[in-house]
Amino acid sequence: MSLYGLWIFSAVYFVAVALPGPSVAAVIARSLARGTQGAVAYIAGSLLGDLIWFTIAATGLAALAQTAYTFFVVLKYAGAAYLLYLAYRLGTAPPQPVEETAAAPHGERSSQLFIASLTLTLANPKTVLFFLALLPTVVQLKTLNVVGFIEIAAVICVVLPFIMGAYTIAAARARNFFKSTKAVRNLNRGTGVALAGAAVAVATR
Repeated sequence: MSLYGLWIFSAVYFVAVALPGPSVAAVIARSLARGTQGAVAYIAGSLLGDLIWFTIAATGLAALAQTAYTFFVVLKYAGAAYLLYLAYRLGTAPPQPVEETAAAPHGERSSQLFIASLTLTLANPKTVLFFLALLPTVVQLKTLNVVGFIEIAAVICVVLPFIMGAYTIAAARARNFFKSTKAVRNLNRGTGVALAGAAVAVATR
């Protein structure tokens, strides 16, 4: 793959990942509520999801993926259900200041976060649209060789963690502005509403 082609993909992919969507909304909401706790596992799930969709597109399995209607409907609603679960948890969480929540155990296992993030990414309409519709217009998939595949996969492995990590750090730092119980309650409700909206977007597309 040419250096120019790789650069074009990198730029388009960077914008696609950075644009607001269900995955971005979820990682911001988690970071506002939990800080950086569990961020590595959550981002790893998103990364694997993108790599899976890229592999499907690059190996010519896109048509097969599009015919597996039932599987992807189930996956889509599983992703939406996870977002609604996050929205419920945030909306009903007792409003505790950041100093108290920072050291409190939340009972979220890394494996659970990883699987939840992976499911959400696989069901994310924005991710599906990028890899099955937009990617073929940016990369000549029919002539993509093993070296090109590895190069694009490497770009994905750098760009997605960078952007998601930046969102995580920014949201975690924003938590420091929410010192009072009232501010935390409003934060929880606001992020809960945002996640519920993202769930509707996933389920209806």
